[in-house]
Amino acid sequence: QVQLVESGGGLVQAGGSLRLSCAASGRTFSNYVVGWFRQAPGKERELVAAITQSGRKTYYGDSVKGRFTISRDYTKNTVYLQMNSLKPEDTAVYYCAADNAVGIATTRWQYEYWGQGTQVTVSS
Repeated sequence: QVQLVESGGGLVQAGGSLRLSCAASGRTFSNYVVGWFRQAPGKERELVAAITQSGRKTYYGDSVKGRFTISRDYTKNTVYLQMNSLKPEDTAVYYCAADNAVGIATTRWQYEYWGQGTQVTVSS
């Protein structure tokens, strides 16, 4: 079992920044690909960014490329999502998820473990 806890969400003005954290406990977190998903009301949950076990490969959704950065700190068992130049359309609940497969899966169904989510609201 892996337990994931997100933090760092909040209300920010357009153009601002937030850093989300996903802290893990339980099984060895470094064995897992970690993804950040988001879900806005009435929309499907979408993968925003992901990082492999080694940290050498990352994935970004088209809508966040150049603005968001995913990273992981093995000493703290934590994965971060730095979000810059935020837009109102980034407003959503953000979830982190863990997958112990090889390679980055882009669909939610392949991720085994999920956090409870953290709300990000970007005002215009």
